[in-house]
Amino acid sequence: MVEKEKMEILEIIGKILFGMLFVGSGISHFKNTSAMAGYARSKGLLFADLNVYLSGILLVVAPILYLFGIWETAMLISLAVFLTLTAFIFHPYWKENDPMTKMNEQIAFNKEVSLIGAILIVLSLL
Repeated sequence: MVEKEKMEILEIIGKILFGMLFVGSGISHFKNTSAMAGYARSKGLLFADLNVYLSGILLVVAPILYLFGIWETAMLISLAVFLTLTAFIFHPYWKENDPMTKMNEQIAFNKEVSLIGAILIVLSLL
């Protein structure tokens, strides 16, 4: 197999694995809209139900379009913006006093930040 073909296969596998996290989360937004909207309201988010629904659409559509090479830059930027907002609005671990809650929020925050980093790397390669 030619090196270029190997790289293309790795890129497709990488895109699928990367997108699975977002698509799964987006589907969860639709399955658990009420609970997620309640959590969003507890964090002070306005129009929580609408935002859960819209973020679910973004989380399903953006990685699929990215996978198929449609509006790659726009889709990656939209995911990075979403992750940035999510990290700071929903996972401000520095505000937590309970050690277990703080640890869980820090893990979630770090996951969001690392995904933003991965997106920035991919954007630099486009």
